[in-house]
Amino acid sequence: MIISSLETFILHVPVTRNRIADSTHSITHWGMPGVKIYTDSGHVGYGFTGTHAHLASDRLITDCISRCYADLLIGEELTNIREIWKKIAYNPPLQWVGRAGITTMALAAVDIALWDLVSKYQAEPLWQTLGGRHGKKVEAYNTDGGWLNFSQDMLVDDVKRLTQEDGYKSIKMKVGKPERAEDIRRVEAVRNAVGEDISIMTDANGRWRLPDDLETLSLLKDYDVKWIEEPLWHDDVSGHRDLANQIETPIALGEMLYSLAHFNEFISSGGVRYVQPDATRLGGITEALDVCDIAQKMGLPVTPHAGDMAQTQIHMSIAHPSIELLEFIPWITHCFEEPLNIDSGFFKFPEMPGAGTTLKDEFMEKHSKKV
Repeated sequence: MIISSLETFILHVPVTRNRIADSTHSITHWGMPGVKIYTDSGHVGYGFTGTHAHLASDRLITDCISRCYADLLIGEELTNIREIWKKIAYNPPLQWVGRAGITTMALAAVDIALWDLVSKYQAEPLWQTLGGRHGKKVEAYNTDGGWLNFSQDMLVDDVKRLTQEDGYKSIKMKVGKPERAEDIRRVEAVRNAVGEDISIMTDANGRWRLPDDLETLSLLKDYDVKWIEEPLWHDDVSGHRDLANQIETPIALGEMLYSLAHFNEFISSGGVRYVQPDATRLGGITEALDVCDIAQKMGLPVTPHAGDMAQTQIHMSIAHPSIELLEFIPWITHCFEEPLNIDSGFFKFPEMPGAGTTLKDEFMEKHSKKV
């Protein structure tokens, strides 16, 4: 199976409720800059990354794929994805201009498309290609009911719906309000609404600072919060290490880390308990699996961030022993030939060959933006 050509795309898919917000961002659409890779065998691989639907920067990602990566890919035989990954990731001119951000997100889309191709060629879902077996359970935690722009009443209604009607046993809510006491009131209201048996995770999206917010962070333990995600600025290794030594609530992070080296820094410092690689921010499935391996060696659970809304990372989650819990947000599910299916809070295993990334033509046309 030899790569013959590729074609990039950009989709902007509306989010739920018209607009959502966390402590740092407010968006109306989820961006999906991606690539279709064609082969001489007739197989087509789909890969994409996840953005805040900013068209100018989405085009930087697709330009990187078509202008920088295409020549490195076309003519390659798909016998060893890791060797192709190294060829792109360690290309000297590209390393000079970027080892994180645009170049790695472009690499992520390519890498996911390559894994999609290999598993399609082998006529099996990617989780089987990666060595996964039937019998494992991967729990879904839902983030889509806990946005910071929701009123407290709306927040409570949504978490009740997710847990009592939809069967989720774990939910995540955003924190980082301008008034710190309001965050605690909202956490208390959610705990009272869902009861003691539901796991609550919180996410500050890098909003808080030390020592100003230490008191607020310390209070999370009173509501049995499973973790506080990205409590501090994303690159602050020493701050997360110090915070981990001062509060009882475990720290989760990873969605804004773009390489295995970045994860190594946080893991070795002791600044993270729940490791959250995102295959669409790292260099795809290939590098995300490396992060999972490192976390497993250190005895740390992996709970991937779902920039792909879990569509691809469910395969990695089934296959890797360090993962039992995976984030889910339903914004783009309807766009795929095999949408993710969740039953009583647990993912059902995908059955179609591939990485789950094959998009329906109607939604590619409906949500497409000019590359």
